[in-house]
Amino acid sequence: MSQDEALMERLKASLWFSIGKIVDEETARLNTTATPQFIGAMTEMVWAQIENVAQDLESFSRHAGRTTVTTDDVLLITRRNEALGEIMKDFVDREKTEKEIDKGAKAKGKGTAVKGRGR
Repeated sequence: MSQDEALMERLKASLWFSIGKIVDEETARLNTTATPQFIGAMTEMVWAQIENVAQDLESFSRHAGRTTVTTDDVLLITRRNEALGEIMKDFVDREKTEKEIDKGAKAKGKGTAVKGRGR
């Protein structure tokens, strides 16, 4: 097994574990049960969706002449789901605002620093 295959297996196992935890929490909340086959099927479905999204993101960045996926590529993924697009856009806008505030605070802090005497 190659390193890439081993990594994919570890990632898929991690996904299976995470989905299993979510399913356990929801089945307990709803007072119902889910079979291991259900968790396995859910894992396969989510894995396939992740692969599709990853390929789309690579295609979008390549089409734009970039080698790096950006937030614009991620937002483009949501173009067919208006509600998800709004959630993602709000998240990106909040992150950009926080980053600008942090930059402003750091720049302001640099200007008010007191210089000591050199000896």
